Amino acid sequence: MTATKTNERPGTRAVLRHYHVAPNKARQVLDLIRGQDVDRASEILQGTEREAARVIARVLASAVSNAVHNDGQIADDLYVASAYADEGATMKRWRARARGRASRIRKRTSHITIIVARMDDERLERRQAERQAAGAQRARRVAESQRRADQQQRGRRRDAAREAEIEALEAESENELDDEIVDEAVTDEVIETTTVEADEVPEGDVEEAPVKKAAAKKKAPAKKAPAKKAAAKKAAPKAEAADEDAATEADADAAEEPASEEEGK
Repeated sequence: MTATKTNERPGTRAVLRHYHVAPNKARQVLDLIRGQDVDRASEILQGTEREAARVIARVLASAVSNAVHNDGQIADDLYVASAYADEGATMKRWRARARGRASRIRKRTSHITIIVARMDDERLERRQAERQAAGAQRARRVAESQRRADQQQRGRRRDAAREAEIEALEAESENELDDEIVDEAVTDEVIETTTVEADEVPEGDVEEAPVKKAAAKKKAPAKKAPAKKAAAKKAAPKAEAADEDAATEADADAAEEPASEEEGK
């Protein structure tokens, strides 16, 4: 019993005749898609850089279209059952060579045939299982990516909340520092007012004045003491000069008193 011939295999076919390419070049591309499902075959042809791949992709699309419209097949259930290239007519040309000779040029053509058929049930079930597994794997990847994105988003929100809390604490500390500065300024004003009142105490309140002066001395800041000492140092020479003038005047008065007494006698 002989096997089924290539051109007698069942299925829907599409034929391109007299395509200007050598059969051996077309067969190299047809070997890549033979036995593949139509989707995978189309991807392979799109990624092939040979010139014959562009034309063979059009022949494959024609075969699938014939199967869908003429035979009522489902495009996803089809595969490339057979693909072959026969030698077509060869055009002979001549080229001039040395010494008056001529060489032959053969411009070959080919007839490209692609047959698509429905895959068997076992292969369809296996492909369906593979697609489901791929879909489940993709769903897991998507879920994992979503989980990582949610974690990153929660982390960003947590960092933003922490930064806001730190800024609030810094603002609160600055406000407290400003309040302390204001309180110190008010305290200094109260101390100065108390000192002025203590200096202007009347004679009847002699007993209370030392107490107020002592309290003012305790509350007065330490920075004011050097200023008072400097003022005292500046006032000391003036006081000494005034004492010397007073002593000189007293001596002059004492010298004048005996002379006046003698004149009276």
